[in-house]
Amino acid sequence: MNHFKIGPLEVSRVEETRTIFDATMFYPDLPRDTPGLHASWLAPYFDIAAHNFPCVFQSFVIRHGNSTILIDTCIGNDKERPDFELAHRLNNPYLERLAAAGCRPEDVDIVMCTHFHVDHVGWNTRLENGRWVPTFPKARYIFSKEEYARYAPENRTAEPPPFLNIFEDSVLPIIQSGQAEFLTGEQQVHDLLTIFPAPGHTPGHIAVRAGRGNETGIFLGDIIHNPVQIAEPDLNSAFCEDGPQARATRRKLLENAAAENHLLVPGHFPAPHIGRVTPSGKGYIFRGGL
Repeated sequence: MNHFKIGPLEVSRVEETRTIFDATMFYPDLPRDTPGLHASWLAPYFDIAAHNFPCVFQSFVIRHGNSTILIDTCIGNDKERPDFELAHRLNNPYLERLAAAGCRPEDVDIVMCTHFHVDHVGWNTRLENGRWVPTFPKARYIFSKEEYARYAPENRTAEPPPFLNIFEDSVLPIIQSGQAEFLTGEQQVHDLLTIFPAPGHTPGHIAVRAGRGNETGIFLGDIIHNPVQIAEPDLNSAFCEDGPQARATRRKLLENAAAENHLLVPGHFPAPHIGRVTPSGKGYIFRGGL
C-alpha cells in the first residue's frame, strides 16, 4: 500500500530497495519449525519452506496542511559500506521515487530518524563535490538525544562507538549544518506527530505516534522487522543491542496496539506494508491493510 491516510494525515511510502534475508542469520533464536505454527496468516510475509523472508527498505512521507515530514531515510547513495554489500556504494533512484510521490528535497520540513542504523539515516546526506551535505536543505532533523549520546565527543572512549562511519557521513554533517535537533522522552514534534522512546534495538531508538484517538498509527522503525516477531514477541533480531529491553518494548507496543486498534507502520514489511494486530495465544496475529 503506497498511499494511505491516518486521520487527516496523508502518507506515502517510498521504497529504496529490497532483499531476502536468511532467517537463521537474522533470527538466531528462531526454531526452524516455529514459523510453520503460524502459517495460516504468516505465509505471505515469510517463506516457511525456505526459512527466509523479504525485507523492504523504505521511507514514509507524511503531509498535513502545509507541512511535509519524512520518517527514516533508508541507505543512501555512494556510501562506503564494505561490510554490508547491500548498502555499499549504491546508485538508486530514491530521490526520483520521492519526487514521484510528490516530494522534492526542498519540500521537506521535518526529517525524523528512528535510530542511527545504516538503513535509516543514509539519505540524510548526499555527496556533492566530494562532501556530504544535507539532502533536505530546509528541514529540521529530529534525532534521539540518547541515540546521539555515545557519539558525543564528551562521551568518547578509546573504543570507538559502533557504526561510527555511518554517523560521520550521515549524521555529523547535519549537526555541522545546524539542522539537527536532539530530543529526549516523549515529545510532540508536529500537530499530530509525537516521538516516544522505544529502546532495545538500539539505546535511543524512538517510534512515532501519528494521529490521535481511534485514528492513530505507530511508525515502528526496527522494533519489529517481520511479522514473525508479532507471532513471537520475545524474538529478537541478531541486531538488537539490548535483548531484554527490546523484548519489553515490543511487548508493550503490541499490547497497546491490540488494545487501541492502532495501525502499525513497520520499517521493513513487504506488501501491504501496514496493518493491525489481535491477540492470539502468547503472541498476536497481524492483519495486513488498513
